[in-house]
Amino acid sequence: MPPPAFDRLRALAIGSQAVGLMLIITLETVMGDAARPWQGVVLAAMLATALTIALVRLYQRNLARKRWAERLDSHDNDHDER
Repeated sequence: MPPPAFDRLRALAIGSQAVGLMLIITLETVMGDAARPWQGVVLAAMLATALTIALVRLYQRNLARKRWAERLDSHDNDHDER
């Protein structure tokens, strides 16, 4: 099965990283050196988002592999019964 033309998780990952980077730059511009703690919070949120997206992708891949294996197994069992 070919991969979908539009990957929602990839778009979400790119979008969240872009928003985080813009927020970090904006904080620096508006607050100066006082922005450092907030930039750390934004960076932590970016990392948590990236980790969550990676785990969702891993879960989806493993689920697809499990379904594929079940299909192959049921297909093999159908041929064995004949």
